[in-house]
Amino acid sequence: MAAEQPVARIGISGWRYAPWRGTFYPKGLPQRQELEYAARHLNSVEINGSFYSLQRPSSWQQWRDATPPGFVFAVKGGRFVTHMQRLRNVREALANFFASGMLSLGAKLGPFLWQTPENLSYDPAVVEEFLALLPKTTTAAARLASDHTDKVKDRSWFDVTEDRPLRHAMEVRSPTFIDDRFYEQLRQTNTALVTADSAGTWPMLHEITADFTYVRLHGKDELYVSGYRDEDLDHWAETVRGWLDGSGCPDGKGRDAYLYFDNDVKVRAPYDAMGLAARVAGHSQGGPAA
Repeated sequence: MAAEQPVARIGISGWRYAPWRGTFYPKGLPQRQELEYAARHLNSVEINGSFYSLQRPSSWQQWRDATPPGFVFAVKGGRFVTHMQRLRNVREALANFFASGMLSLGAKLGPFLWQTPENLSYDPAVVEEFLALLPKTTTAAARLASDHTDKVKDRSWFDVTEDRPLRHAMEVRSPTFIDDRFYEQLRQTNTALVTADSAGTWPMLHEITADFTYVRLHGKDELYVSGYRDEDLDHWAETVRGWLDGSGCPDGKGRDAYLYFDNDVKVRAPYDAMGLAARVAGHSQGGPAA
């Protein structure tokens, strides 16, 4: 599934933050232009709004049109699936999710992030069933979406005309997931295990389980607040280069890498992302930040 030339996607988790206005975003920049501005400096963004509620097809299409060719969105899976249903009996919820319009992103649709809560313990049978439901292509996602309920009857879009592979990643927060059986389930379904730096709040896992890697950087010393020092960014740049060329992978094969900064409280995220992007420029990064 990985491209012949592995690519690094380095960006931010969300882009609508009031403290960024007049700091990262120029003073007076209309809010509707903030994504367009961020996309001039970074080659990817993780969409977090999809975690809280089903978005409208018009929103997905506006985000698609506001970004340049080569830009990629990661999409956070809905909390109804992960936190309310807790991965159980979620086929209907997944159908509604995939019917909500993200398939209209086309070539700009990147991996899906499924984040489980800290109080959700590892259950091999539940994980097995959940992973089996996740569509591996856009046509499979559209087939699943066609079974949506009336909840999205008048606000759905899944008119896929080109079949593309889909990627999925899981960010787990309970230490009970530190289990070789879980890692093998991810490998069998080509699902990435997210490496999450959370200032020690949750486990930081490093297993490579897919043909791509996915990292979320929530803050080095203080969750969502602290920035990353030069030596930290140097470390991550070296790690990314190892994933791209395969020298940092157990099988020696290069992989695409997705990294998103979520330390937004003190306006660290966009600057840390640009700092890391600059460090790996020239190493198959691709997109507008290369």
